[in-house]
Amino acid sequence: MEVTAQKMQAWLNRLIGPEKQNLGLETYLKRIPRVKDLTDVPSGTVVLVRGDLDAKPGAKVGEGDIRLRSMKDTLQIGRDRGWIQVLFGHIGRDPQLSLEKVGKRISEIMGCPVRFISDWFDPQTETIRPEVKAALAEAKPGDLILLENTRKYDMERILWKAKAADIPKLADRLAKIANEFASRIGKVYVHEAFSAGSLDTSSVVVPAAMDKVALGEYSYGEFSGPLTTCLNAQLVVSSGLKIDKLDDLEAMIGRGKVRWVFTAGSLAVGLIKAAAQLEGKDFCIGVAEDPAHSDKPYFIPQDRIEQAKRILSEGRAKGIQFVMPVDFVLQDGRVSTTIGPGEQQLDVGPATSELFERKIGEFIEWAKGLKEPAAAFHNGVFGKFEEPQFEEGTRRFVKQLKRLKDAGVQVFVGGGEGGKALEKYGDPSWGIYNFTAGGTVLNALGSEPVPFLAALEMAVQ
Repeated sequence: MEVTAQKMQAWLNRLIGPEKQNLGLETYLKRIPRVKDLTDVPSGTVVLVRGDLDAKPGAKVGEGDIRLRSMKDTLQIGRDRGWIQVLFGHIGRDPQLSLEKVGKRISEIMGCPVRFISDWFDPQTETIRPEVKAALAEAKPGDLILLENTRKYDMERILWKAKAADIPKLADRLAKIANEFASRIGKVYVHEAFSAGSLDTSSVVVPAAMDKVALGEYSYGEFSGPLTTCLNAQLVVSSGLKIDKLDDLEAMIGRGKVRWVFTAGSLAVGLIKAAAQLEGKDFCIGVAEDPAHSDKPYFIPQDRIEQAKRILSEGRAKGIQFVMPVDFVLQDGRVSTTIGPGEQQLDVGPATSELFERKIGEFIEWAKGLKEPAAAFHNGVFGKFEEPQFEEGTRRFVKQLKRLKDAGVQVFVGGGEGGKALEKYGDPSWGIYNFTAGGTVLNALGSEPVPFLAALEMAVQ
């Protein structure tokens, strides 16, 4: 179906504009078909597959290619049905990075050739190049074609910094791009990129022009299985550089299941300052509250402190325990119970680690009174752990994940840096489930909709 500028404007209003809303994971899964449900798509049909291609394959299958292997079931369904599947997506944020090696690894995983097209989009005219049409004309049922890194082209990044006010001027351009994919490649679209949580054109705009859309088997399994269990977690460990994780924490608490919250990083110092203000005091958080640093990701404006005060007040009224740092490792390596003007905390201190370990023990005792196994969701790291002088807080806490698991708690690790820390300081087996995409997980558990789920849901209406 051709997309008009008017329809695209309405689409964007629901995606990033005033009509945006989170329908909830259960609703999205009920409304969006799975790839296995596309039984009426005949052999020989060209099917666009938004793939989880952001991988760095190692020397052999099984090394650095977990995201590529996650697509296997979906791609095999397409091959068995005789579809001509055109894979597209990105690798990293550098537009110069290539998917050529990724294509070779997919070929090894699937046991079939994968045709690679290195230059498939004309950025001047914003049209699909003739090379794609030629490849499709030569393709046979069951073939796989891979397009070069979508982020090679500006069109993929149009919505990254877009605001609601930009919608009218973007609608015509994005409608044209969506129609290009539908008219020059295909009108059936499968999203099998669980980690693709950004507002990429390939994920959230192209579906607008499709006749049929579906969610890949791996993505569906992640959302319907472990993520659904995470919605009922009683313990949340959340940390990180950006204070916007307050939105996710507020949404998780709002479900009424969370009883214990452990925090570190900017999230923690924001809550600490809020707690002090609730008591009629104050707590300096250094450069994180300095207006001269307002352009930095760690900056915490006053409206976020007000949000943190609301979270604390409402959470404590519900009996939630908030466990926050009591000391910090500052930028010069000093351990301090305070943060002075011009200073920045980059890890939790030893007293905090001892507090966290004691409180984990209390949670384990509390969980023994539940009728079913408790669940814990761990996301993020406690400091700038890639530097040895700021890694100790993260290293010590990772060991608590094993302690939780040994006590019968279902431990879920939210991917990203948290997953890297588990591999570095512990063992992946300490988590009952380790997600491959931290951003998508936080969207699904938090207040914001997962962008590609919102797009797919609109496409099936």
